[in-house]
Amino acid sequence: MSENTREKNELSDTDIAVLVPCYNEEATIANVVRDFQQQLPGATIYVYDNNSSDRTAEVAAQSGAIVRNEPQQGKGHVVRRMFSDIEASIYVLVDGDDTYDAASVRQLLDVFLSQHCDLVNARRVTDIAKAYRFGHQFGNRLLTGIVNWIFGKRCDDILSGYRIFSRRFVKSFPALSTGFEIETELTVHALSLNMPMTEAETPYKDRPDESASKLNTYRDGFKILWMILVLTKDERPFFFYSIAFSLLAIVSLILGIPVALEFMDTGLVPRLPTAILSASVMILAFLSLTTGLVLDSVARGRREAKRLHYLSLTWLGQDRRKPSPVLK
Repeated sequence: MSENTREKNELSDTDIAVLVPCYNEEATIANVVRDFQQQLPGATIYVYDNNSSDRTAEVAAQSGAIVRNEPQQGKGHVVRRMFSDIEASIYVLVDGDDTYDAASVRQLLDVFLSQHCDLVNARRVTDIAKAYRFGHQFGNRLLTGIVNWIFGKRCDDILSGYRIFSRRFVKSFPALSTGFEIETELTVHALSLNMPMTEAETPYKDRPDESASKLNTYRDGFKILWMILVLTKDERPFFFYSIAFSLLAIVSLILGIPVALEFMDTGLVPRLPTAILSASVMILAFLSLTTGLVLDSVARGRREAKRLHYLSLTWLGQDRRKPSPVLK
């Protein structure tokens, strides 16, 4: 066998782990496991049951998946446990609701390997109104737009539950989220460290009638928005505190300009409390700006440390000096 052939065959399905977080997906999990078994015959499929009250775990085990349990409720807890427990070269993360297209996994893997990515995000494409409700579409576009504005535009569907990761992404990801905010944290982790990442379209379908969505549009939407704010404060503190500085400075000027104009005309300050309030708000504004400058230096140091740890890991847990493998 030639050296070139060995390089092409060095990565197989057995190096791939398919991770399926589940909560009450008895009606769909068997289809998900079966479809990925057909597409990736040698891959190991892990189903992590998150305190389901139905037969999700039993059905998954009968379908041939390795079933484990995560007692802490929330998708973020499940993903954190998966990333901690499982060793593989390539990780495929997909929801257990049978809405994502398993047949697209080969295309996603080809993009992943050919572009030497750490993250390939599956951007959902569908003409089925029931599959992707207007409220979810609007919320996704709004939240994606905010993330792109703050961290850079490299992703058009930050809330997709279908992704492919390298080993060095998984083992450098802190996973601090507890619920559906985990998708946002995954995206921001890649953007913050400027990892090689891309996006590929994949069909998206509606749930079967006997399966119900666990996502609450408003409650989970506000949680995701809050996570974006927290990540902005932690990863882009100067940007975050500059906004606070701008808002406080505007309030101070609105309060203070009339007082200053009156003083210039009469030489008097009849509204002393307003003048004191204006000065106090401006002091707070510059305090926010100073805080942003200091924390920006701290964040840069943290980011450099995370980047160095990320670079200390090999891409797929193999010798990075070898050419990129090709999936059999």
